[in-house]
Amino acid sequence: MRAALSLASRGLGRCWPNPAVGCVIVKDGRVVGRGWTQPGGRPHAETVALAQAGNAAEGATAYVTLEPCSHVGKTPPCADALVAAGIKRVVVAIGDPDPRVSGRGITRLRDAGITVELGLLEDEARLVTEGFLRRVTEGRPMVTLKLATTLDGRIATKAHESQWITGPVARSWGHGLRSTHDAIMVGIGTALADDPELTCRLPGLEDRSPIRIVVDRRLRLPLTSRLVCDARRVPVWVATLAGGDATRRRAYQDCGVDVIEIPADADGVMPLADVLAALGTRGLTRVLVEGGAQLAASLFKDDLVDRLEWYRAAKVIGGDGLAAAHGFGLERLNAAPRFTLVDVRPAGDDKAESYRRIG
Repeated sequence: MRAALSLASRGLGRCWPNPAVGCVIVKDGRVVGRGWTQPGGRPHAETVALAQAGNAAEGATAYVTLEPCSHVGKTPPCADALVAAGIKRVVVAIGDPDPRVSGRGITRLRDAGITVELGLLEDEARLVTEGFLRRVTEGRPMVTLKLATTLDGRIATKAHESQWITGPVARSWGHGLRSTHDAIMVGIGTALADDPELTCRLPGLEDRSPIRIVVDRRLRLPLTSRLVCDARRVPVWVATLAGGDATRRRAYQDCGVDVIEIPADADGVMPLADVLAALGTRGLTRVLVEGGAQLAASLFKDDLVDRLEWYRAAKVIGGDGLAAAHGFGLERLNAAPRFTLVDVRPAGDDKAESYRRIG
């Protein structure tokens, strides 16, 4: 199952709206088939593993990280494929909460006389599949907030100089994060200040660049920005308030930018929860947020950050530097978003810390 989870991770960022699934088929103590969800979400992991196993699948055991699908979509049900191949036993890490599956895959296998075991390495599987699980159960993608700061939590000097806070190792790891997420999101302030590309530029992973998303209430992103100019090569989505300048919206669309209109709430604000819900409706499961301080603050305020990837440089800027998150009106400590530390590792001269949301 650990091998299957490792295989599943290969699909992260490439298979949405489908989950990243891994499958290992074992017979007589030997691995005869391996597979993971392919780019675009198909073929599914079980299909790939069964094709590799061939006739050796008969009487074998399949280890699958997520309950095999039982509904007819763009591909036949994986549960039926396992039955047809003559698999004798299926070990499943977690069930699939998708209403189209939700226990039906396991029932289909058991009805065919296959032994099914559920729950092996369940916690590890939930971590790999978290984005898909949140989209199905909460209607939004998993949110990872990446911060690159000094020891005192600053992301730029008082003159807004920020390149580079961290060193090359930490920056390369940040590009690695981009490759495992469906989309990368920034606020309009960061887009205006940095004119970023937001692509994955690691050698060999250039094709793993995610959807680029800008939260831009008033459509201020310049039509000459690198994001807009490159929108036909790597997709760009702009989330904006509904009812804005129609001419401006058409200009973006003519450049290949997908404009997502979000209705304002009673206070005239564009709720980030609604932005994320719109992204979930479009199938996104994993969103990496890279800036800026206002967007981070809004996500913290609404308790929408699921994971934190914090890179700390051994530098100090001082209180007049730009904080990683703007103030968001917090008065009581017990109302603060809470995280648990899950990993700390050196990143060259910097330090990388990984946190997960509590609750």
